[in-house]
Amino acid sequence: MRDRSLQDFVVALQASFAAATKPETETQFITKLFSALEVPGTRVQPIAMSLPVCSHLKIAFANARARPQVAELAKAFEVIEPQLAWKRRASSGPHASENWLEGHANAVIIGLGGLEERSDVTVGVSLMAPDVRYPDHTHPPEELYMVLSDSHFQHGDEAWRIPGIGGTFHNSPGIQHAMASIAEQPLLAIWTMLAST
Repeated sequence: MRDRSLQDFVVALQASFAAATKPETETQFITKLFSALEVPGTRVQPIAMSLPVCSHLKIAFANARARPQVAELAKAFEVIEPQLAWKRRASSGPHASENWLEGHANAVIIGLGGLEERSDVTVGVSLMAPDVRYPDHTHPPEELYMVLSDSHFQHGDEAWRIPGIGGTFHNSPGIQHAMASIAEQPLLAIWTMLAST
């Protein structure tokens, strides 16, 4: 059995994805993701770790709780957040802002290093202080974000987009992508990946 608080988070995440307007490619990804998550992985308890940038979570939670389509997800995430091991990305990349290193943190919720160990699915979270740009980067797994803040996302050579709170952002396997917080608000986004096949 999955821990109740973690299961509540999974259910709320699925509901938020279901409520979002999205293309068929994302619907297929979501179906695969939550089909896999029907079977719990191994429950573990990583050593919880916070970072100074986590002080922005209070505002990020308040912004997300004010939007009905993600309010329950924000509440469920807020319950499990103190258990997470927040870390900085190990390497930089092109176009990162000068304040990027101290201004960001990531944590795995489900997957290797998360609250539930498994290798087929990864669910994590990214947080950035206001006015921070994440470096351009790529990775083999397909990725889908549930966005919990007003923030900018970009991939390939396309223009920057603001999916909005409760919006989604999809990265096909291997595509270059980046994200940035706006000047006044922190970025908070849940990201999901399926193992590359």
